[in-house]
Amino acid sequence: MDPGRRHRAVRRWWTAVAAAFALPLSMLAVGATTAHAASVQCSVDYTTNDWGSGFTAGLTITNRGTAAIDGWMLSYAYSGDQKLTNGWNGTWSQSGATVSVQSASYNATIAAGAAVSTGAQFTYSGTNTAPASFSVNGTTCAGAHQPPVTVLTSPSAGAVYTHGDAIPLAATAAAADGATISKVEFYDDTTLLGTDTSAPFTLSVSDLTIGSHSLVAKAYDSTGASAESTPVGVTVASGPAVVASPSQLGVQQGKSGTFGVKLSTQPSTDVTVSVARTDGNTGLSVSVGSSLTFTPSNWDTAQPVTVSADSSGTGAATFTASADGHTKATVTVTELAAAKTYDQRFLDLYGKITDPASGYFSPQGIPYHSVETLIVEAPDYGHETTSEAWSYLLWLQAMYGKVTGDWSKFNGAWTLMEKYMIPTHADQPTSSFYNASKPATYAPEEDTPDQYPAKLDPSVAVGSDPIAGELKTAYGTDDVYGMHWIEDVDNVYGYGDTPGGTCEGGPTASGPSYLNTFQRGPQESVWETVPQPTCDAFKYGGKNGYLDLFTGDNSYARQWKYTDAPDADARAVQAAYWADVWAKEQGKSGDVSATVAKAAKMGDYLRYAMYDKYFKKIGDCVGPSACAAGTGKDASHYLLSWYYAWGGATDSSAGWSWRIGSSHVHGGYQNPLAAYALSSYPDLEPKSATGAADWGKSLQRQLEFYQWLQSSEGAIAGGATNSWQGRYASPPAGTPTFYGMYYDWEPVYHDPPSNQWFGFQAWSMERVAEYYQQTGNATAKAVLDKWVKWALSRTTINPDGTFRIPSTLQWSGRPDTWNPSSPGSNSSLHVTVADYTDDVGVAAAYAKTLTYYGARSGDATARSTAKALLDGMWNNDQDGLGIAVPETRADYSRFGDSVYVPSGWSGTMPNGDAIDSSATFTTLRSFYKNDPAWSKIETYLKGGAAPTFTYHRFWAEADIALAMGSYAELLE
Repeated sequence: MDPGRRHRAVRRWWTAVAAAFALPLSMLAVGATTAHAASVQCSVDYTTNDWGSGFTAGLTITNRGTAAIDGWMLSYAYSGDQKLTNGWNGTWSQSGATVSVQSASYNATIAAGAAVSTGAQFTYSGTNTAPASFSVNGTTCAGAHQPPVTVLTSPSAGAVYTHGDAIPLAATAAAADGATISKVEFYDDTTLLGTDTSAPFTLSVSDLTIGSHSLVAKAYDSTGASAESTPVGVTVASGPAVVASPSQLGVQQGKSGTFGVKLSTQPSTDVTVSVARTDGNTGLSVSVGSSLTFTPSNWDTAQPVTVSADSSGTGAATFTASADGHTKATVTVTELAAAKTYDQRFLDLYGKITDPASGYFSPQGIPYHSVETLIVEAPDYGHETTSEAWSYLLWLQAMYGKVTGDWSKFNGAWTLMEKYMIPTHADQPTSSFYNASKPATYAPEEDTPDQYPAKLDPSVAVGSDPIAGELKTAYGTDDVYGMHWIEDVDNVYGYGDTPGGTCEGGPTASGPSYLNTFQRGPQESVWETVPQPTCDAFKYGGKNGYLDLFTGDNSYARQWKYTDAPDADARAVQAAYWADVWAKEQGKSGDVSATVAKAAKMGDYLRYAMYDKYFKKIGDCVGPSACAAGTGKDASHYLLSWYYAWGGATDSSAGWSWRIGSSHVHGGYQNPLAAYALSSYPDLEPKSATGAADWGKSLQRQLEFYQWLQSSEGAIAGGATNSWQGRYASPPAGTPTFYGMYYDWEPVYHDPPSNQWFGFQAWSMERVAEYYQQTGNATAKAVLDKWVKWALSRTTINPDGTFRIPSTLQWSGRPDTWNPSSPGSNSSLHVTVADYTDDVGVAAAYAKTLTYYGARSGDATARSTAKALLDGMWNNDQDGLGIAVPETRADYSRFGDSVYVPSGWSGTMPNGDAIDSSATFTTLRSFYKNDPAWSKIETYLKGGAAPTFTYHRFWAEADIALAMGSYAELLE
């Protein structure tokens, strides 16, 4: 059986507005970057009372940011002869047409989400046109028709409460355009807790469950517009607890750092908290705050504890704050070398990411795709997770081990990943029935979703699987050891496909739950998918579950099915390589050896990504029947393809299972560092008979692939396929080939084209740069020399540290047919940059590329640009949860997109949502209408402006932290 799944990498398509004045890279200075205050975010309402020869003007300034405005100067200009007579609630002045108002002492501070009013009287003749724009402290304020703004002022982020105690919620809210605030709703994630209809907006809750919670306030104005606050994370403890924040702290040699301590609940008598180092580096000690007294009146006011570092030591220590009758709190403090500013940044950001109150993780410790729930990319919900997120968690914990010497978190992350993302034997119960001589039944891939289901065709010969036997010999099992690509962490859909063997446990399952989405050809965007269970027991969907939406057959059997994203598994191997290298440098290789061995095993199974989908021979493969079946390694292209997949019957008496590779290969998925590690690094060499040799050949083939795809300018074009149109069709005449595989500028998916996102460039070249930095390989250097020169020429660093990097790429021409002995120049293959972005996640991957390349090559511009990108995001884009920038999502107009379901087909989702020919993206996901941010989408779909979000994606935050750590290791 072959359900023909697809994996889509996370991708974003937007254009960021850049500063008007910029410096060329040739003028970029190497050195420290000055910190900048967060920019003002504001709106101004302007009203008049006009009597023909004069008028009074009333102006309301609303602080739409998340930080208070401390002192304000309002400026605007008239187009007529308006003359100031007098003003109030501020010091008014006029110079020509320009009017200015300086705040008074009593209204100088505008809290986040709050507003102040001022006014004046004017005379005029002729017309009295309202001002076109306003600025506060030099920043132009938002125009008219703004939604309300709300800020959750209580509780504070990271607060800890005792179970059963009242948690005080409070919010400020302000409306624009003369509207008023009608109500404020308070949410725990997406669960409504209560509503307040009058200021001050408050709510007391005492029934939150033990664990972490993400609290949100949502304000509505009198026009019906609404907007939600930034989430605030809190923790509910089982009993009275000592609270310490932050939980991670970096201190450079000879310096000191501070964390705060308080109590979670009001005591009846004084409580003494003792703070001391209880483990680890003796070069760290408490210099202030070793004994703290909390009273019934000051229990919730944090008192400082200062930890001082000596001048020579390094490494982590645990500091414990304890009190009788209270759960203790621990803080990990790491002593860093005196010059390691960027390691300090890594630990600061690591602390935010791993703080349970920040909302990056589920209660089980699973990394969410994003803190925010309303986000649609490849995952169609923010609280799903992906194998990509897990691989970044492993890499993040490896870097933590490098900085602190603590490898327990890296090992723990792999153990959790095994538990929740690698299907167990109970999840793939019939793998033992796999027949390697006939891995799967052929079904063609169609061009558009409305051409599905695709008919299974058993008459088409498929090749044999040459690695199944040696894998079983090496590991003693028929089970596949690879991550499934996506999971519904909170079981929002309700399938309840719980790792460990619960098949379609339903909406009452607590989660996580495996999930499948893409399955219907290259034109199927995320907006056109039908979410479906990995274990289809026909409990949901139609009479055949979901199977007959995708494949046409005479009969259908209940089955399980998983899809692996090879770039994520390869990144996990990459993380394990660095963990092993860094642990060895510390003399602690034994701490990670068991986990590194598991990574080698994952890499062994990852070879399934090297094979044609149906194990047919590689090269000139035209016609499903005419294309010869492979008889061994001749079916391997030795590259990392878009996916591999496996599945089988849920009923052991049925006795079948299947495996497939993928014929489509994308340049952005290759990982030469992982290939190097799995072929040449002893600790990661696989146990199978031919695994290391296969990865050695893959390393060479990947480097050639980059050469073949490199445009005249330097960017890497799309990829290649062994199965044109996914059905072994005939490609257009003259299509260039790579070892007989056909060039495809947009392999796998076309909505939008798969190789337009610059992030694929940065991700992939970063791996090449790591391989080059470790080995000095000449081919890798040649590819990087050209790519870096192009990327730097398209990068702008502004005087204030903000930046622009490429976002959307456009391609023309094609490469020369590959000749290994005499590679072509690709003079007709070109790339242009359509628009630019300040995406911090992509910028971090780009900065890492420049860091590794600059460290080995000595390129000064690469090194200084890496530093400028890291300094720019650190100084300009920080918030309480990490580093992020606003994004305008015009693509969210597609929430109303139709989802193709054949006429006459009907079924239901677990929550009762109908699946039929009238289905849309939203009707299959009605839970979105309960999301606190849904009103933004609703307004947009009714003709409003495209919504703006500030997202905290796990992979992006991890990549930024990793970029800081990499810079500290190589260039600081």
